[in-house]
Amino acid sequence: MSAARRPTVAVLGASGYLGSVLTGLLARRPVRLRPVARRAVPVPGGAVADVEPLAADLTEPAAVTRAVGDADVVLHLAKHAGDWRLPESEPAATERVNVGVMRAVLDALADRPGAGGRPPPVVVFAGACTQIGRTPERPMDGTEPDHPQTAYDRQKLAAEELLKAADRAGAVRGVSLRLATVFGQSPLSEVPDPGVVMTMARLALAGRPLTMWHDGSVVRDITFVEDVGRAFLAATDHPDALRGRHWMIGTGRHARLGAVFRTVADAVAEATGRPPVPVVTVEPPDAAVLTDFLPVYIDPEPFAKATGWRARVPLREGVDRGVAALVRRAAPAAP
Repeated sequence: MSAARRPTVAVLGASGYLGSVLTGLLARRPVRLRPVARRAVPVPGGAVADVEPLAADLTEPAAVTRAVGDADVVLHLAKHAGDWRLPESEPAATERVNVGVMRAVLDALADRPGAGGRPPPVVVFAGACTQIGRTPERPMDGTEPDHPQTAYDRQKLAAEELLKAADRAGAVRGVSLRLATVFGQSPLSEVPDPGVVMTMARLALAGRPLTMWHDGSVVRDITFVEDVGRAFLAATDHPDALRGRHWMIGTGRHARLGAVFRTVADAVAEATGRPPVPVVTVEPPDAAVLTDFLPVYIDPEPFAKATGWRARVPLREGVDRGVAALVRRAAPAAP
């Protein structure tokens, strides 16, 4: 690719939690950056990239073609979680996003390989470690068989399989990153973290107890959002080493949720000067599913060896950053 031509990078789902952070990271690179979302995406301040925001409904194939038809790299983070705990009666609307958008992306790129001497475009998909279904009592390295337990995970797996098939056909260089729990607040984005860690931080700031559906022994791999964003950058930098496979993305460090929630309570206590709120066990709701009670161990070494990427931000540092961001946002504006 010539130095005079900036590669076009399309980010689908750029207004979301992870997508907005990834857009902020990409804005620091000399690329033609196209953040795509249903609503307008603000241009990051001080951008080195040429930023071309695009508002589009990605359930419309013509809109997908406008978004990715000329892209060198597509980072596919668009999703529709819906009520992801529903069984086989999952609404068709979620399938239109979770599978249909991938199908439309691949259709839009199908005629691209070899055009003008350009290599096949790179497509990096945001998968989920829960696609495996029943997780093993050991770190997952991506070689495990998949038996997804929810409609959402079945849809994510179906999209991933479409991407792998397109890679085998030579239409794209396809990479799927199966993400562990993502958390934290980044100064690159104003979009709040909707996940369990920052939800607990908001509860603690409100003085409310932190509740668990179990005894706190369930293990999770919890990865700071900027580290996950950097994993997507690493995938775009090493597509030929990664293509045609899915890769597990996490810290490789595993924390029990009881300890995580106590870390959140302590961080909020230090930030506010109040005593830590209690961490208590409650009965799980009827909507709880099997994967809520299974451990998640991640082995990120295969991805690290292929790309040089490693998670940098420890859990406590990430929690402290997130709590500080919540405190700043809650503070009254200066006169």
